[in-house]
Amino acid sequence: MSAPSSPLPRSAAHGARFCAIDFGTSNSAIALPVGEQRVRLVAVEDGLPTMPTAVFYTMEGQAPHEDPRRLYGRAALAAYVEGMEGRLMRSMKSVLGSSLVEQSTDIGDGRGVKFIDILSGYLRHLKTLAEAEAGGPLTRAVLGRPVFFVDDDPERDAQAQNALEAAARAVGFTDISFQFEPIAAALDYESTATREQWVLVADIGGGTSDFSVVRVGPERRARLDRSGDILASHGVHIAGTDFDRHIELSAILPLIGYKSLGPPPAQREVPSRAYFDLATWHLINTLYSPQRVMELRGMKSFYADPLLHGRLMTVVQERLGHALLSEAEAAKIAVAEGGQADIDLWQVERGLKAALTEPQALGAVDADLQRIVDAGVETVRMAGLKPADIDVVYLTGGSTGLLPLATRIAAPFAQASVIRGDRLASVAQGLGLHAVRLLG
Repeated sequence: MSAPSSPLPRSAAHGARFCAIDFGTSNSAIALPVGEQRVRLVAVEDGLPTMPTAVFYTMEGQAPHEDPRRLYGRAALAAYVEGMEGRLMRSMKSVLGSSLVEQSTDIGDGRGVKFIDILSGYLRHLKTLAEAEAGGPLTRAVLGRPVFFVDDDPERDAQAQNALEAAARAVGFTDISFQFEPIAAALDYESTATREQWVLVADIGGGTSDFSVVRVGPERRARLDRSGDILASHGVHIAGTDFDRHIELSAILPLIGYKSLGPPPAQREVPSRAYFDLATWHLINTLYSPQRVMELRGMKSFYADPLLHGRLMTVVQERLGHALLSEAEAAKIAVAEGGQADIDLWQVERGLKAALTEPQALGAVDADLQRIVDAGVETVRMAGLKPADIDVVYLTGGSTGLLPLATRIAAPFAQASVIRGDRLASVAQGLGLHAVRLLG
């Protein structure tokens, strides 16, 4: 089920005029057709078929009149970690459906760029890589989308898809179709299915947790219209980046002043807005504006312990927000793999350390885990089935690497087989298969 990373044969790719793009909150991939029934993922970075959905803008080495240089994926993250002067953008997909999409954000050196242009630039980079592999321009595309960009708001959800489509058209795609990401994952699983089955697909990524109940089988996979095989789709706007936020708020930000108290006699809890923004990928940069810095500087008297306020100002003035959230993400992964995670916050203060234990991590994300599990059970109910009717629980998406989450999702379906797809590539593979049947 894993996607090979060797180059696409030029003879097979040449002449392809369509592709499929999995534009994810955390990672992205792009698929091209190989023959009539197969697809292959493009090696998008370092020979790998997926790359982090990240962009780094920098003016280092650029003349004042030149546009900022942009780095993508792992190179973007490395530039940030290595301390290159610039601005890191992650979780750009999270702004779809919000008012932020048409707003500008500061990228340094007094320059700003709209979030929609950041999205377009990232898609252009993916498209350029795919065109180099395909040997010509690509004008048609199938794009994946979550079941809900925005929960319980159909108007904003439609606006989110329209914004993503506009970003794709801005880079040269003229014929654009969408497919739900969990359905794409079902198509990827179906490529190996040997009999007809009811599959609950759980696609738990960085920004959303999506479920679909899909009928798959070897006799059905060649059909273009699969609407009759899709019994239900459901999802919640909760996933990996939410886990990271809760873990940072629980284990790291108390050392920076979160939930600390003011001076006596009132001893009110300090305002929390700045801490929530620090723990949300697409809002971190808002803290670095001169107005917000001045506002935070003026809050010193709110803290009984001035050391905590000083640490907050260090984080903001040194622009360490993304570094702290990356530490929370790394701690989450380390705990999921077993044991305790020790978090070194030396960038904030020499000798400052935090720790994350498994009980603490699970406690921080428990409410979110339960909402995700409930969404899976609800999807089966919407399909008119009982848990015992599900043959397979198919897990995909980066966050399914968290064993407690995967175990809890599968628990209500005790009679089903639990199969793990390629966490980062199953959706792109399935989108590619759908594109072959739709456009090929």
